[in-house]
Amino acid sequence: MDLREYMSVRRAYNIVRQSVEPAERLTFEEFAILCRLDFAGTPMKTSAIAEYQGALRPTMTHRTNHLASLGLIERAEGENDRRNVVCSISDAGRERAAELAELTRTQIPSGRSLSRTSADRIRKYVDAMGSFFCKAGDLVLLGLLSAEGEALSIMKLVDQLGLLQPTVSMSVSSLVEEGLVTRFQDASSARTSSVSLTEKGEAAARELSERIESIIVRRKLRGSRKAADQD
Repeated sequence: MDLREYMSVRRAYNIVRQSVEPAERLTFEEFAILCRLDFAGTPMKTSAIAEYQGALRPTMTHRTNHLASLGLIERAEGENDRRNVVCSISDAGRERAAELAELTRTQIPSGRSLSRTSADRIRKYVDAMGSFFCKAGDLVLLGLLSAEGEALSIMKLVDQLGLLQPTVSMSVSSLVEEGLVTRFQDASSARTSSVSLTEKGEAAARELSERIESIIVRRKLRGSRKAADQD
């Protein structure tokens, strides 16, 4: 996966998420869990899902509890060890994953990476991307890296990332404190500030980008039933 593909999907889903009622919203990681369970075809232990996402057990318990409360997955105690909770996707969860994938697809503008892909392919990308946790601040770094040296205003970052303005502003403030980005006033307007990566920030952004490039997206070989079953 390349950075442009990753940013296309994340931006599109961020926009989709904002359009959903707060009580029904799923984090990107929760959406990814639905996709992983759907492709798995069999129940998965919570510990296996946590390993897939590189998350601590309490974090995964919170995510799966939320999905279960919405009726999107079913949780059950393991047959041999009650501490081993297993999760499976429900029919409602399968429908929600398909719906979110289609909505995400429609939010990718023409000309951007994956703008012509299918909703099923989007689900495969989300499944793969779920193995890499990327917080808002990381997305800001990646957005600036994508700009290839161009300084971006807060509003341009908002448009590029699909995040809310307060989220971007708070992330930028934190990154400034960490020395990863620098913020300065635009010469044309005292009210507008632009943001660019520092040398330290560029190094951090490139490290994130390298991790993204190591993500492998599921592929299906045409004409092979066995490959389809394994995909």
